[in-house]
Amino acid sequence: MTSSDVPFWGPDFAALNRQDPEIATVLLDELDRQREGLQLIASENFTSPAVLAALGSTLSNKYAEGYPGKRYYGGCSEVDKAENIGIERAKALFGADHANLQPHSGASANIAA
Repeated sequence: MTSSDVPFWGPDFAALNRQDPEIATVLLDELDRQREGLQLIASENFTSPAVLAALGSTLSNKYAEGYPGKRYYGGCSEVDKAENIGIERAKALFGADHANLQPHSGASANIAA
């Protein structure tokens, strides 16, 4: 292993390394690349450990097309809760009446920057 043997995304890396050491090596090499360089592309913003943990959570297993309470598939109650928390936080942060957290595209982020 490289990158100080402490992967950024936490203890689940050991499971990946056991299952597929070749891909684990690629991920460590990418982590080294990101730590040693500076990306000035908006869509390649550096992700915090908390966000990486959330992205690697069980919420990533759920397809949730549509808006909270109006999804096209069942079993979205927890996803709805998470999205509603984010919406309320965004509204409070920006003093807005409405907020939409759903992504459009990375290309839009690059153009905005």
